[in-house]
Amino acid sequence: MHLNLKLVDDILGAALKEDIGTGDITTFSTIPLSTEAAALIHVKEEGVVSGIFVAKRVFELLSSDIKFKALKQDGDKVGKRDVVAEITGPAREILIGERTALNIMQRMSGIATRTSRIADILAPYKTKVVDTRKTTPGLRILEKYAVRTGGGHNHRFGLYDGVLIKDNHIKVAGGITKAVNSARQKAPHTLKIEVEVENLQGVREALNAGADIIMLDNMDVETVKEAVKVINGQALVEVSGGVTEEKVGVLAEAGVDLISVGALTHSVKALDISLDIGHIKG
Repeated sequence: MHLNLKLVDDILGAALKEDIGTGDITTFSTIPLSTEAAALIHVKEEGVVSGIFVAKRVFELLSSDIKFKALKQDGDKVGKRDVVAEITGPAREILIGERTALNIMQRMSGIATRTSRIADILAPYKTKVVDTRKTTPGLRILEKYAVRTGGGHNHRFGLYDGVLIKDNHIKVAGGITKAVNSARQKAPHTLKIEVEVENLQGVREALNAGADIIMLDNMDVETVKEAVKVINGQALVEVSGGVTEEKVGVLAEAGVDLISVGALTHSVKALDISLDIGHIKG
């Protein structure tokens, strides 16, 4: 899974600067410079781990003398007390990087865990679970990576890489047909055009306008089934709005292609992960 490592370093650098500020007063005043330590990162509940490479990079940015040995891979299912990584090196830098590494890794693992639960439900169907742009500002590339490690798929990364005509665009543009026609004329031909609709009338208009993807927004299951029949394979069908783990199986059975779940990233519970110091030298 390719990531822009420069962007990752920018994110981690900002996070470390936010936490360290002018220096870690507690660590500098209690731990001698020469002290070496060994530590374990372990999980405290079942889930899917993600962001191990992020934790490794946090410590690399703090000291080239830290050795980070990953014992699990991103996307691995883990149980309570499973050890994810071993860390050895300067005790000061291990302590300084602990919270930043854990904060990001816990959130990414929480996202991967929730995504994995939904992906497992959808495994018997053609339907894919996808994320949204409802991400933590500044952390989007990491959160969308976490979705992929959990078995999900990415929707567009930003406003620049996909045409998604939503309700407010339709209002301002003067209707679905006008919005789609305008997008066809002005957007790059390589991009698919997706239209969000709220009823069957909108489905028919988007289909007639030539939409490539039709997003069924906040529709009940019976209306979704009818919409799938109307579209009849002429466009990809995405369902969005109010989607819960309990509903995804029923929606998949209705024949939709994609289910977008904002809750994968906007309200996920972090996976409980800890760092414990073991051996100390010096």
